Amino acid sequence: QVQLVESGGGVVEAGGSLKLSCAASGRTSRYAMGWFRQAPGKEREFVAAIQWNGGSTSYADSAKGRFTISRDNAENIVYLQMNSLKPEDTAVYYCAARPFIIRTEGGTYEYWGQGTQVTVSS
Repeated sequence: QVQLVESGGGVVEAGGSLKLSCAASGRTSRYAMGWFRQAPGKEREFVAAIQWNGGSTSYADSAKGRFTISRDNAENIVYLQMNSLKPEDTAVYYCAARPFIIRTEGGTYEYWGQGTQVTVSS
């Protein structure tokens, strides 16, 4: 069983930065890890993902050039560094895990965290 706990959310002004963390318990070293977000009234959307060994990453177009996903398998933590934040980045951010390979479809992920709120003020 894998449990995921996100942290690092908060309120930031537009143009600012936040670094989200996802602490995993259980054996996640062979899991691809993803970040998704859901804004009020909108569907959940893919943000970024990283392969189990960190060898490959994938980003939504909205995240490219601003967000960076990374992982520390020794510590079982996945990070999402978010720079140049915009008001449209406001959402609850979720960490998720699936075996091995990156996918952008949330339905393919087996485990989810409870989410952390990110609010970007204009």
